Amino acid sequence: MSFKFTRALITGKLGAFIISIIDKNRGTIWAGKKAMNIDPDFLCGLKGIDPSRVLFVTGTNGKSTVTNMIVHILTSKGFSVISNTGGANLTSGIAAALVKGADISGKINADYCIFETDERYLHQIRDQVPCGNLLITNLEKDQVQRNGDPDFVYRKIAAVADEYKMRLFLNGDEPRSCSLADRAESVIYYSADRHGRAFIKDDTFVTLPCPKCRSRIVFDYYNNDGMGSFKCSGCGYTNNNGMENAGYTVRDADFDKGTFNINGTAFSMPYAEPYMLYNYAAATAVCRELAGISEEETSKALETFTIPEGRIESIEYAGKTVKYFRFKQENPDTLQNFLNSAAADKNEKVLIMGFGTVSDYDPHYINSFYAFDCDYSVLADANVSKIIFVTDTIAYDAANCFIYGGFDSSRIEVVPTSDVKEIFEIISKCECSNIYLTVKMYLFEQMKEYAGKARS
Repeated sequence: MSFKFTRALITGKLGAFIISIIDKNRGTIWAGKKAMNIDPDFLCGLKGIDPSRVLFVTGTNGKSTVTNMIVHILTSKGFSVISNTGGANLTSGIAAALVKGADISGKINADYCIFETDERYLHQIRDQVPCGNLLITNLEKDQVQRNGDPDFVYRKIAAVADEYKMRLFLNGDEPRSCSLADRAESVIYYSADRHGRAFIKDDTFVTLPCPKCRSRIVFDYYNNDGMGSFKCSGCGYTNNNGMENAGYTVRDADFDKGTFNINGTAFSMPYAEPYMLYNYAAATAVCRELAGISEEETSKALETFTIPEGRIESIEYAGKTVKYFRFKQENPDTLQNFLNSAAADKNEKVLIMGFGTVSDYDPHYINSFYAFDCDYSVLADANVSKIIFVTDTIAYDAANCFIYGGFDSSRIEVVPTSDVKEIFEIISKCECSNIYLTVKMYLFEQMKEYAGKARS
């Protein structure tokens, strides 16, 4: 153990301790960043990491939820786990988790290491941290300024799979990630049967090119946007939906009762949304294959699981229930999930849509391209009395997406404001008490604070 490594470890641990005293919710990367500034090879100096007990979770959507879900199940069974459950998924975030989890000699003594990993940084992280298991949630269009086409991210992940030959946990209903099976040491599939909220898109919607031959992928139906029963129009590549080797398949999903089963075991789903089915299946597969935790034990553990960061929350204001859905802007899949969830509620409702400025990089830009990929026909018979577009950046552009998608323009209102007080004035004037809201997270936090003060 070099002096530089020891200095990096001690400095990181001391910093992490001080930050935990000041605010446990802050400093998710500082310790790791500081350690790696002192010793760029810090991660390589750690000892006792068993690759067979390390899992990376990557993909476009669901990384944080699945990571937290797996950690919750493992710890509920008494296993010790090192993880970056706070969502810091770059190299410094993983280094910070390992700084905290290592003893003073740099040895890792945990039963398992479960790390959410950014898709683009996966290779860099795997080069430094030994890992024998990789879970890929899905590979969809996302953050075009940063990632470009999703096939760019696909190629990066494929390179890691080729080089390291890990065991892959693959979404059998998503064409890109499922196709990586050819590059794996071994494969565990998870999937979902067709359910009551499955939908069909007509031929005017773009799907994706086959990752094997580049011909057009055709979906028989979608369980979730980009996931379902598919087949390549050229080479015939198809998914593992319903096949025997899709060993962890969600069946008999009942969103009204909030139940489903996997391999004959009944599960309850407090988060009764189609996209969550794949998260439940992925976590069940990992915990069974990695730690021998049965479906029955996983089902029991998930009864006490809560989604971090308030992805689905409700607030009460002026006699109205405001249901907030946090979707990743720049991502058509998560926007479609919001639309489908609202459409599944047949009670009268008002949608308040707040698309915001994307600010990943300078210069910041205003873009609603992702909204043009969504199917708005799901709202046609969904008892939506009005859609109100807010925020002062792209409210009119977002409204046009819905009009082009066939929504009745007479039921659309545009109020280009990001002022919380004005948004609540809009809510209070709504005749309907059932409000669906989606705005950027920072704005919703301001709204929660404002509503709390109004109640007091």
